[in-house]
Amino acid sequence: MSSMEDTWTWRTVVITLVAPVAWGTTYVTTEGLLPDDRPLFSAAVRALPVGLAIVALRRRLPRGVWWWRSLVLGTCTMGLFFCLLFLAAYRLPGGLASTMTAMSPLVVMALAAVLAGEPPTRAGVVGAVVGVLGVALLVLRSDAAVDLVGVLAAAGAVGTSALGFVLLKRWDPPTDLLTLTGWQLTAAGLVLAPVALVVEGAPPALGTRNVVGYAWIGVVGTGLAYVCWFHGLTRMTAGATALVGLVNPVVGTLLGVLVMHEAFGPTQALGVTLVLGGVLAGQPAALAAVRRRRVSRLSHRTPTVEGCATASSRPTC
Repeated sequence: MSSMEDTWTWRTVVITLVAPVAWGTTYVTTEGLLPDDRPLFSAAVRALPVGLAIVALRRRLPRGVWWWRSLVLGTCTMGLFFCLLFLAAYRLPGGLASTMTAMSPLVVMALAAVLAGEPPTRAGVVGAVVGVLGVALLVLRSDAAVDLVGVLAAAGAVGTSALGFVLLKRWDPPTDLLTLTGWQLTAAGLVLAPVALVVEGAPPALGTRNVVGYAWIGVVGTGLAYVCWFHGLTRMTAGATALVGLVNPVVGTLLGVLVMHEAFGPTQALGVTLVLGGVLAGQPAALAAVRRRRVSRLSHRTPTVEGCATASSRPTC
């Protein structure tokens, strides 16, 4: 791999990293700025306005098969995913829900191998397992209760989002990432809006804090985040991209400590270390850098003399 390729890979990782960092702010934004007990309404507002704004800005609608593909992708990666995620959050302790959703990289790798022809790497699988252990240490508590409906909802959220990410890899997008994101967000919002209306009733009255919260979570936590996420998906393997997503609970935990004054001890510190180590271990650019360093050390240890490698002072050919 050339140095230019390495630079581009790391640049892609950094851009992709914007997504889980932005998603990590969802918890404190929801707790501090959004109305209570309106998860489906919040999910619809999170997706539909910014999706429609992007579509209006880009002035391009899907054509042919991309009408139903946009609906499938938007439903999997956002619409149905948001519904199942909120259901899991309400039925399970936050730590158990986060730990289950952290299994996403392993599911993405398995689906990518079957549907997109991307076999998982050993480093990627190890990184995912280490990352899941780190998330468990970070957020899981001993008093976590198991609810079957919540567990099934969390598993469904992982499965649907992973399927959507892999399908995006399989289907070659016919347009730029911003336009594609607008199509998916609009589709997700159109799926979520009627569900929210039926389940939660009429929209609530919104104050200034609510508007600020929805603006942040819609523009930054959804629009910008998904553009950056899809940027990574179209340039990296699905497994490597999914591993970057494990940064989400790390950011959420750290913001909880700083803003919500939640506890943070040695166990959580070890969890953060494992998550970041797992994410780093699964990136091809990191592995390439390690290989180059090993080759460089070996070349310095075994200099050549008249075309022959030397060990100590005895030349051998």
